[in-house]
Amino acid sequence: MFEHLKKEIELKLASAPAFEGAALPAVEFSPAPEHTGADLSLNWAMSAAKTLRKNPLEIAKQAAVLLREVNGIADAQAAAPGFVNLQLEEPFIIASALDRRIKDSNDCGKKKILIEFVSANPTGPVHMASGRGAALGDSLVRIHRALGYCCDSEYYVNDAGNQAEMLAQSLKARIEGKEPPENGYHGSYLVEMAKKAPKDLKEEDYGRWAMEYLIKTQQEDMEAFRVQFTRWFRESELHKAGAVESALKHLEENGYAYKKDDAVWFGSTRDEEAKDDKDRVLVRTDGRPTYFLADIAYHKNKFDRGYDTLVDILGADHHGYVPRMKAAVHALGKEEKSFQPIIHQLVHLLENGEQIKMSNRAGKFITLRQLTEEAGADACRFFFASRTPNAQMTFDVELAKKQSNENPVYYVQYVHARICSIFEAAKQKGLEPGDVLPPLTRQERSLLLKLVWFKPILQNCLRDMSPHHLTTYLTELAGLFHSFYDTCRVLDENNVPLTRSRLLICQRVAERIKKGLEFLGVNAPEKM
Repeated sequence: MFEHLKKEIELKLASAPAFEGAALPAVEFSPAPEHTGADLSLNWAMSAAKTLRKNPLEIAKQAAVLLREVNGIADAQAAAPGFVNLQLEEPFIIASALDRRIKDSNDCGKKKILIEFVSANPTGPVHMASGRGAALGDSLVRIHRALGYCCDSEYYVNDAGNQAEMLAQSLKARIEGKEPPENGYHGSYLVEMAKKAPKDLKEEDYGRWAMEYLIKTQQEDMEAFRVQFTRWFRESELHKAGAVESALKHLEENGYAYKKDDAVWFGSTRDEEAKDDKDRVLVRTDGRPTYFLADIAYHKNKFDRGYDTLVDILGADHHGYVPRMKAAVHALGKEEKSFQPIIHQLVHLLENGEQIKMSNRAGKFITLRQLTEEAGADACRFFFASRTPNAQMTFDVELAKKQSNENPVYYVQYVHARICSIFEAAKQKGLEPGDVLPPLTRQERSLLLKLVWFKPILQNCLRDMSPHHLTTYLTELAGLFHSFYDTCRVLDENNVPLTRSRLLICQRVAERIKKGLEFLGVNAPEKM
């Protein structure tokens, strides 16, 4: 409904003699400040001021007069320094709020998107920090699909190189009751693995057995975290298919690879847009390809499979990786916008008011499975999604476990459970939802207007590639419902039309909350 209203407003403004012929900006809505008493606010006049060479407040006043004639708008008022505040007609709000459609046009399906995330090395269990990337990636995949995009998810498994050998040495040491090598893997998980290793396992098979065991563990971790990948892609597949050599040949033929000091290098500094600080080795002096060359081959493989946009979700220690990969994508003949890296920042764990110190090198870390088992998958998914990726976050375990309104996920889930209980009581009384009846109370109007924002909020999540807009929206929707429920009696057998009206409002709120939580990988319980 908002899209239709935007088009109506843009046509009205473009056809006005005062604005005709100018390159006018697009219309964008935002919620109006509460003190205005309006429903929507436009900053269009300020955006148009430079083009029209007029005072933005004067433009806003002219626009307000025009917009009062648009269907769905009850009133329009200009406000300094150049806002236009709109009050919507109640039938428009009701129709828009009850509209269940969220999918965009079929044009979205023409672009194929691949989001790669987590991709933890198969040398240990998935860390807590990777849970943030998992929640981020999985929610973005779900939202893309809901809005009509063809979007797949992938977990890249680095099962080639010398990792298997180092893992083998570390496992062998644990089997023999010794400490792993200094540069090996020291986590306590290897002690447990040593106990489970087959007795007849040959020493040359230690590394492969351990890696397969850990890959299976990571797959189980993701399953428990409610993350489903379209594909688990193994680096070893690239080597077997000759994709690494093919990628190197492509770079050489296009002038991006050169030889120096008996090694082959990638000229990443030649790409001015990528702004890499130095060229990178592709093939070592002993002839072995680097991980970077394998990564280039992997991204070439993604493009070769028909994906138009590659989204890489990376951990906080991968800032230096971005410029070289941007240069590599350009060397593969692709536009820079076809590669979208997202770096999520660190997660600090707070327990009993104290921050837990962790060290990957010493093998002292909290696994995602441990955190999920203690705090619950619902709280973990909601908490991880509640902050923008570029901000560090503190995960308060005690808050996540609370069964009270202090816990934001509980606060939202409780609304869904409460509405389910309302419908159970309504069923016993023989009451069902009916048409929403104007005039609306202030609380009904605010709640319905919030429902209208659901699709724009999802679009904002994709615009910023972050689901934090959705967690904020659901929390605010829950707050508005609590206000509505405290003020407006829902079940009133003496006023059946009003009861049926409010039951429909409740039904739509429950649907929005359930769907929003689904996009976050969070359950919507019917009883709490």
